[in-house]
Amino acid sequence: MLEQLLGRLSHGLSPLLAQAAPAAAPTPATSVAPDPGEAAAQSISLIDYIHAGGVVSYILILISFVAVFLVVRNLLVLRYAVLVPPEQEAALDSMLRDGRLDEAAAYCAQAAPRSFLTRTLQPALERSAGSPFGYLEFRGALEESAQNEADEVHRFNDGLGIIAAVGPMLGLLGTVFGMIGAFRSIGALEGAARSTQLSIYMSMALVTTAQGLIVAVPCTIAFALFRRHIDRVLMRAGLVLERAARAMTPATPGAGGPAQRPPAPRPPARQPAPRGVGA
Repeated sequence: MLEQLLGRLSHGLSPLLAQAAPAAAPTPATSVAPDPGEAAAQSISLIDYIHAGGVVSYILILISFVAVFLVVRNLLVLRYAVLVPPEQEAALDSMLRDGRLDEAAAYCAQAAPRSFLTRTLQPALERSAGSPFGYLEFRGALEESAQNEADEVHRFNDGLGIIAAVGPMLGLLGTVFGMIGAFRSIGALEGAARSTQLSIYMSMALVTTAQGLIVAVPCTIAFALFRRHIDRVLMRAGLVLERAARAMTPATPGAGGPAQRPPAPRPPARQPAPRGVGA
C-alpha cells in the first residue's frame, strides 16, 4: 500500500518538476549593444574634422603650410651673418680706409651673394664718385639707400603679418557659411533629417573658427618676434655703415677732393684815429 501511494505521488509531481526546471536554469548573460553615437564620436579623426569644415577648412590648411615655409625662410635669411657677411665687412672697411672708392663700388656690384651691406653701399659710392660734393653726397646717399634696404628686409616679414590677419577672417567666413546652412536646414527639413543637417553645419562653423585661430595665433607671435629680430639686426648693420662713413672722411682722396688747409685768419682792420687827437 505504501509503495503504491509513493508511486502515485511521484507520478503527480513529475510534470511540475519538469516545468520548474527550465525556469531554474541559469540564463546566459545578454550583451549590451554599443551606443552608435558614442562609437561614432570615438572614431572621428583629424581628417574628419578637416573635412567637416568644408572648402574653407582646406584653404586654411594650405595657408598654414605657407606660414611654415615663411617661418623657415625667415630663420635662414634674416640672420646677421647673411645680411652683413664678415668677409664683406672687412674687405669694404679696408678699401674705404685706403680711399679705394672705385674698387669698393666694383666690389659691391660683383659681390656674391648680394647682401644688405653691399646693396646699401653701392649706390652711395656710385653717387659720391660722380658728385662734386663727394663726402657730403656719400652721407646723404648712404642714409637714403639704408632706409630703402631696411624696408626691403621688413618686407620679408610681411607675409606672416598678412596670414595672421587673414586667418581669423577666413575662420569667420566658414562660421557664416555654417550658420547659413544651419538656418536653412531648420526651415526646410523636419524630424531626424533636420537634426542631422543642423549638426553638420554647426560642426562646420565651429571647426573653421578653430582652424582660423590655430593659424592666426602662431603667425601673430612669429611676426612680432621676427620684427624685433629684424630691428636688432638692422641696428647692428647701422653701426657697421656708420663706421664705414667715418672711415671715408672728407680728407679721403676721391671723397670731395684733397683736404684743404683752412685759410689764415685776417688781421683786424685798423680803426681810424678819432679827431681831436693830434699832432
